[in-house]
Amino acid sequence: MRAITVRDRDAGVGGLTLTDMPYPHAAENDVIVRVHAAGFTPGELDWPGTWSDRAGRDRTPSIPGHELSGVVVELGYGTTGLTVGQRVFGLTDWTRNGSLAEFTAVEARNLAPLAADVDHTVAAALPISGLTAWQGLFDHAHLTTGQTVLIHGAAGGVGSIAVQLAREAGARVIGTGRADDRDIALGLGAQTFLDLDADDLRHVGEVDVVFDVIGGDILERSTELVRPGGTLVTIAMPPPVQPKDGRAIFFVVEPDRVRLTDLARRLRAGRLKPIVGAVRPLPETASAFARHRRTPGKTIIQVADEQGGQHS
Repeated sequence: MRAITVRDRDAGVGGLTLTDMPYPHAAENDVIVRVHAAGFTPGELDWPGTWSDRAGRDRTPSIPGHELSGVVVELGYGTTGLTVGQRVFGLTDWTRNGSLAEFTAVEARNLAPLAADVDHTVAAALPISGLTAWQGLFDHAHLTTGQTVLIHGAAGGVGSIAVQLAREAGARVIGTGRADDRDIALGLGAQTFLDLDADDLRHVGEVDVVFDVIGGDILERSTELVRPGGTLVTIAMPPPVQPKDGRAIFFVVEPDRVRLTDLARRLRAGRLKPIVGAVRPLPETASAFARHRRTPGKTIIQVADEQGGQHS
């Protein structure tokens, strides 16, 4: 099968190559998915799990990408809850071969059923962004109706979902980003927008929740905006400082089939719209990874078409 692989940690994006790889093996409780569309995270070439397995052993050549939408083609021993021919979407394990391939092995519990009327390219934009936004806002920050939340990167993959979920929960949403993100963030439901390049963050005042996807200086400056009893959640890095009378939490998204199923229902009902940026074929993955390419929303790699044909 064709797959994008990495072998050399020092090569960065330049080390992503289109390779012939063996068809994956379905372990116990796995399924093999024929991948139609895949999502990736630009920073994942820096993650330890891209290069080594759970025991710390080198696992190159490894296949990156951890979001997928596709069709189940094989069940591993003991696998229940999914059937061959079923459309599914979800997350692949951080320390196993991922989704930038024609086929991949995934633990069945990391996947949720996908209705026939949801396009694979849209579904592939939802697993990490949707679960990260939900877990950050509600599982970690316990956001409730009437509270105010500041969401950094409000037009990005995670931020755009977080804005929609927070608004639906009845929160007041302040979004941030670059000037050309303003219309997108306000269109998704943010009541206020701050341009991080031009506006002073302190104008925000105190907020109940900060949701950070950026890290660095933005994360540090956001700490003083958290009102007593409030929470800062970040997916960028462990917070170097804590809010004076609040909490700061760094977390990594967890697979959750029940929540994925709920997000898919919201998607079908028109209550949630992932922003799909560029859609690129598998051979163009390396240029899609390049950090200087900035598009709103999430870049998706289309691996196969709806009939299962290769998308080259």
